Amino acid sequence: MDLVREINELRRRRSAPYVLELDLTQPLLEDRPTDLVARLVWRRRASRSAVLKALHDARSDPHVAGLVAKLGSRGMGFASAQELRDAVKAFREAGKVTVAWAETFGEFGGATVPYYLASGFEDIWLQPSGEVGFVGVASSSLFLAEALDTAGVRRQVGTRHEYKNAANMFLERSFTGPQREATGRVVASLFEQVAAGVAEGRRLEEGKVRDLADRAPLAAKDAHEAGLVDHVGYRDEVYGALRERTSAEAQLLFAERYHPRKPIGARLRKAVPRRHSIVALVHGSGRIRLGRSSEGPLSSAAMGSDTTSAALRSALDDVRVRAVVFRVNSPGGSYVASDTIWREVVRLKDAGKPVVVSMGDVAASGGYFVSAPADWIVAEPGTLTGSIGVLGGKFSIADVLARFGVGHGTISEGRHTRMMSTLEEFTAEEWEQLSDWLDRIYDDFVGKVAAGRSMTVEAVGEVARGRVWTGADAKERGLVDELGGLERAGALARQRAGLADDTPLVRFPQVSAAQRLRPPRSSEDAGAAAATLGAWGPFSALAARIGLPVAGPLTMPAIDIS
Repeated sequence: MDLVREINELRRRRSAPYVLELDLTQPLLEDRPTDLVARLVWRRRASRSAVLKALHDARSDPHVAGLVAKLGSRGMGFASAQELRDAVKAFREAGKVTVAWAETFGEFGGATVPYYLASGFEDIWLQPSGEVGFVGVASSSLFLAEALDTAGVRRQVGTRHEYKNAANMFLERSFTGPQREATGRVVASLFEQVAAGVAEGRRLEEGKVRDLADRAPLAAKDAHEAGLVDHVGYRDEVYGALRERTSAEAQLLFAERYHPRKPIGARLRKAVPRRHSIVALVHGSGRIRLGRSSEGPLSSAAMGSDTTSAALRSALDDVRVRAVVFRVNSPGGSYVASDTIWREVVRLKDAGKPVVVSMGDVAASGGYFVSAPADWIVAEPGTLTGSIGVLGGKFSIADVLARFGVGHGTISEGRHTRMMSTLEEFTAEEWEQLSDWLDRIYDDFVGKVAAGRSMTVEAVGEVARGRVWTGADAKERGLVDELGGLERAGALARQRAGLADDTPLVRFPQVSAAQRLRPPRSSEDAGAAAATLGAWGPFSALAARIGLPVAGPLTMPAIDIS
């Protein structure tokens, strides 16, 4: 009898529908880490790619009845939220139940992005003690010029051009006109997208949505009356109502753990290795630097030129790869490293393998440099991109040291051995050399964008000058071809290569655990990567000490969206 009961229980569980769960109170990882330590530390963190794939596969799975997501005060990048929101809407349009719930959207604080994401779900629940911190979009900057002057720190920094304002924090006392103009347009564009999305999702007039943002944060009762939430209740009530709409026997399963149920024959066929065409997916995340990439958790994410170039080369050399999707999520960094990666993208194009760039939350400055030669660029409306510009320079602290009785002396051979020393200012000749360097990088950047985008140098110059654009504005100006996410980029890559719609998108490089542990046989080995160097080359240590963007001269201005 016990065996019969166990068999019946297995049959019941096998036939019971799934309700997928998402915990979005923590940001999603860009992709599953390849580093073993990172996998261990982040084993409880879901990856964006796994969640998106699960929602895509579950749309057509009759065994999946719905989706429930917990959100909160902490959000994710705005473009990432847009991509996930679009996936939720597609899941919902397939006839599945979608429920978002939160203990609070900000505890008397802002939570615009989490609420914007929630507005893509059919139902929104909020705990009675919670609030809706749908307060809008803002960007804040600190200006330290007066403090540095008081301390005696001299700054010599050059930019190309007026919108390249990453160093304004150290050089100015308030917003410059160009910085105010560019940042104001980015903030306005993002809020236009937020207001339109919430209005569409909640079936409200856009004007009313803007009024509600001005009234926020809103208590749960007020948010319910205003139509921003559907139900006020606790977690047990959320899940109870969800099971009433789906099935009392519904099984909960985290989305990243979901895999479609397939007949045994299909699974056996999948287990048999076959040579077939594929689309390679290459990730480039974090600041761009020479050397190896890093993905944390012991260091911040970085797109290393060695690692990323090796991935692109492996896709070029693999006969199965017919097209490449290059996922770029980077604010930029080293000019030389960016140029190294740029070259590998060009080689793929020259070999007849289409390259489609999928931009994440940010693909600006060096992140745009490496994207420019692609056949097609896809960005989310809220992606921060462009920033076609350059900066460089140094701070001098000799006066600061003198105030504390600290002297210094130098013995050197060579006129410019102390060029980047923080103990002395540039000579007129050295400043001219720095200016020539900035001009050379900027001209190369603009020229390569013009060639990659089939634009004139003059046309690129009008939208360059270091200015940051949202994806929506960049599309209007020819810097982006299409708005969408990774799924759309994969579809375009297949189309351009003449592949079937179900051609798999496979992460590259495909490096086994053994390859990661043993030394590479050569620089052509997919797992090869040289030792790490700083993004500023010989100026790396200096940049870190004086507070310049450590990523390098091709770095976008910081825009802190709240």
